[in-house]
Amino acid sequence: MSELRTILETTLKKLLEERKFMSIKDFLSTMKPSDIASTLDSLSKEQLPKLFRLLPKELAAETFVEMDSDNQELLIQSFSDTELKLVLEELYVDDAVDIVEEMPANVVVRILEQASPEMRKDINQILHYPEDSAGSVMTTEFISLRSDMNVGDAIDHIRKYGCDKETIYTCYVTENRKLIGTVSVKDLLLAKDDGTLISTLTEKNFISVNTHTDQEEVARVFSRYDLLALPVVDSEGLIVGIITVDDAMDVMEEETTEDMAIMGGMTPSDKTYIKSSPIELFIHRIPWLMILMVSATFTGLIITGFESAISKMVVLTAFIPMLMDTGGNSGSQSSVTIIRALSLGEVGIKDLPRVVIKEFITALLCGFTLALLCFGKIMLVDRMLIGNTDVTLLVAIVVCLTMNLTVIVAKVIGCSLPVLAKKLGFDPAVMASPFITTIVDALSLLIYFSMTKAILI
Repeated sequence: MSELRTILETTLKKLLEERKFMSIKDFLSTMKPSDIASTLDSLSKEQLPKLFRLLPKELAAETFVEMDSDNQELLIQSFSDTELKLVLEELYVDDAVDIVEEMPANVVVRILEQASPEMRKDINQILHYPEDSAGSVMTTEFISLRSDMNVGDAIDHIRKYGCDKETIYTCYVTENRKLIGTVSVKDLLLAKDDGTLISTLTEKNFISVNTHTDQEEVARVFSRYDLLALPVVDSEGLIVGIITVDDAMDVMEEETTEDMAIMGGMTPSDKTYIKSSPIELFIHRIPWLMILMVSATFTGLIITGFESAISKMVVLTAFIPMLMDTGGNSGSQSSVTIIRALSLGEVGIKDLPRVVIKEFITALLCGFTLALLCFGKIMLVDRMLIGNTDVTLLVAIVVCLTMNLTVIVAKVIGCSLPVLAKKLGFDPAVMASPFITTIVDALSLLIYFSMTKAILI
């Protein structure tokens, strides 16, 4: 894909240098909107508006949707009122809402001024819903049919109004706006005759979501039932919009990106890495680094508290990094696995006992295996090959027992905290690698030095 983009950019720049604008227009017209958007992204601020104006009206609107917010703002600033109105006329409402949410206030005012009264009403309606809810990602453009229609009337209705809708593959059967079922265009086309009533083809066992359903739950519904579109209803069962599969995929990507950022100890950002400046990266990373740095103070306090024990057995310090890293890695394995299971809806708070038992058994197996390997490494490498006489059999036993207990504690904590966080309404991803590692580091040191005092001192 990167090679294709390079070829497209090179070809476009060569045509620009030769000022072959008609060739550029023909060249761009053969490309997909997303490819055009990524190719135009490499152009200068002066070149971008010129080339965008070469695109056919419908392709221009589709390309505009695929562009990043910076380029969209640049184009809107360069558009005349007539040009902006033409682009807005070709946009679906949900795409217009996405653009409005990304633009500064002065640009939003101009967009709403040039939007049609219907679009302006729909934009304001969608913006009214909570962020990350089904209502905020839906479109109000869908095909609605009455149950007393026949197939012929329904097909005529689709032909008349379908060109302005985002999808027509699934139509929604309503009575006074109340959703009573769905019917596919396939069923309409395959009906025995045009006089067949829609009510006889209606699928009444349909899946829908509420306007306030979390968008992550919406994405799970799409994945579970393999849907192309999903109706959104209000508290009274009235259909207010639909969510299409392309919007669900955007939600999945957004949620995954956000979880990865949080799990990596960063504040999520709406910008891509390439578009983010070093200052912006600093702002998103430094809060977590400061929190983790301060929380690591506890490990320092633990080491200070056992300073007398360490001074008597200095050799113990050589094994601290290994124990802390193993504990952190064990906890991260469990937390990442459970966070993923939570995001897919595979586990919930009711499954916590089963999860803990399963992770405990797994931890016993992992801890015992690692302890055996650790014992062999200490006795063969540290004592025999390196010749460190301070590494005694009792030291090896203490380290290996600590290893075993640390793995067990880390995995139990790693699987429990994300589930509890979800129950309390927090993002489970917060309980991922950095946070779990900090907790486990402190606990591994407590276990290590406690066993040292009990066995060696």
